[in-house]
Amino acid sequence: MLLGSVLNPVNSTIISVALVPIGRALGAPAAQTAWLVSALYLATALGQPVVGRLIDLFGPRRLFLLSTSLVGVAGVVGTLAPDLGVLIAARVLLGLGTCAGYPAAMALVRSEAERTGRDSPGGVLTALAVANQTVAVIGPLLGGLLIAAGGWRATFALNVPLAVAAVLLGLWRLPKPAPASTPARRGDLVARLDLPGMGLFAATLVSLLLFLMDLHPRFWYLPVITAVAAAAFTVRELRAATPFIDLRVLGGNTPLLATYGRALVAYVVSYAFLYGFTQWTEEGYGLTPFHAGLVQIPMFLLAIGVSLFSGRRPGVRGKLLVGAVGQIVACAVMLTLGGTSPLWLLLLVALVFGVPQGLNSLALQNSVYVQADPGRTASSAGLLRTFAYLGSMVASSATAGSFGPRADTAGMHHLAWLMLGAGVLFALLTCCDRSLGRATTTAGTTPA
Repeated sequence: MLLGSVLNPVNSTIISVALVPIGRALGAPAAQTAWLVSALYLATALGQPVVGRLIDLFGPRRLFLLSTSLVGVAGVVGTLAPDLGVLIAARVLLGLGTCAGYPAAMALVRSEAERTGRDSPGGVLTALAVANQTVAVIGPLLGGLLIAAGGWRATFALNVPLAVAAVLLGLWRLPKPAPASTPARRGDLVARLDLPGMGLFAATLVSLLLFLMDLHPRFWYLPVITAVAAAAFTVRELRAATPFIDLRVLGGNTPLLATYGRALVAYVVSYAFLYGFTQWTEEGYGLTPFHAGLVQIPMFLLAIGVSLFSGRRPGVRGKLLVGAVGQIVACAVMLTLGGTSPLWLLLLVALVFGVPQGLNSLALQNSVYVQADPGRTASSAGLLRTFAYLGSMVASSATAGSFGPRADTAGMHHLAWLMLGAGVLFALLTCCDRSLGRATTTAGTTPA
């Protein structure tokens, strides 16, 4: 569960220090290498809820093994890629291949709780959040080490042994689905999958994400496609007997919708820092990829400590409020940085960001576990990741728009102002959400 769920964050973050070396090696500017970030999130944002729904219906084992095998294939393709286009294709495969890990883990946690009759799944939710946070933060350092040892291609080759290990562990440990009492007919399976709903969801999300990747008036038709596809998707899901996303239930679950909104805003700040700040430390401040990764160590250490300290404490509201303050303070300090700033100030920014890094993801994950329909735990967890990736796409677009051809200090300050605005919005969404008090009370029966 832990290994499968961290395949996505390790690939999300390890690329942050590889963007500059890849651009230099392949002769691509920052605006083009940004597609290496966008491609993974586009594929994963679409695939997470789809695979999550398949896991809800058919169990995690087959989906986990199939998707994780694709990660190994993507690692080979990326390692041997001759140009940027093939490298982007490898990132798409990685996005699709890492879709099953997190929804499968959440579904297994829920099924184990139901099997044992315990409301609390032990420390697994905390371990899951800590593992994802640890890998997400250590990714830049790991990437710097791999680039120093074997060049940027080593960051793709890493996926091969990870995928092999995950598949072998999955074959050994993941429970096999119980045999059905009567064979399911093909038509019944198709109806339960709601393929038209999935197709309309894909059209809505892809057109929206493509627009977010490059906010330009010449792409005016993309939001039009998004609106039409979203309207058709809504009509379809409200009429379907077994909808892909039950909008009637989701629409009545205001706390869960608020959690998704907070996730989007939180990850705008988180990923803008991860990619934008890291690129600036290399190009605007002059650090090597390895040293740029080392700057992230304070965030790595503090995020782990914060997650472990707060993981078994009940409630989510306090975590979100402290995380909101941490985001705002860190963004404000970023506005004071320049090319001649002392190194300790960069380390201070990373240290402050460790607080929201350790709290927000944990609190959002546990909110979904408490608020979601138990029968749709995997797909609800997938949707959480989808909203997080929407935030990452906004962050990627903001980073590309702020920097242009080079990650200079002026662009970093522009990005910091955008991050500060998103951080303030996150704080307001948290302060004004009265349902968090009820989530806190309910969450007291879980380890979060």
